Amino acid sequence: MAALPAYRWRLAPDGYATYRQLRALGLRPGGQEVAAQVERPRRRRGPLVAYLYRIDRAKPVRPMTPARWAALAKASAARRTCPQCRRDAGYVIPPSLGMCTTCAFPDNAPEGASWNSSPHTVR
Repeated sequence: MAALPAYRWRLAPDGYATYRQLRALGLRPGGQEVAAQVERPRRRRGPLVAYLYRIDRAKPVRPMTPARWAALAKASAARRTCPQCRRDAGYVIPPSLGMCTTCAFPDNAPEGASWNSSPHTVR
């Protein structure tokens, strides 16, 4: 296996792009192997490495179908639903808490607050 060509930071030749740069152009690597890498030196650790792909071999991004949009909406709703009170919190539930903040900290809510109408909150 041949070694990848390595370039210094911001000195890669034209025709190469990182994954994010390809995505910004509406492209994807399309199964091609990594063509080169860019290295950014750091003082006390190893260099930061970004892999480069050839732009001429990249393929267009596949369009979103209605089924993919529906699956994405369902996954987003699942991440926003509190497992305790089963309500849509309106934000992604923090994995560190495992529940919405209203359920995690019921004592911090002001008495009679409309947003603190969790079914398991003692009034």
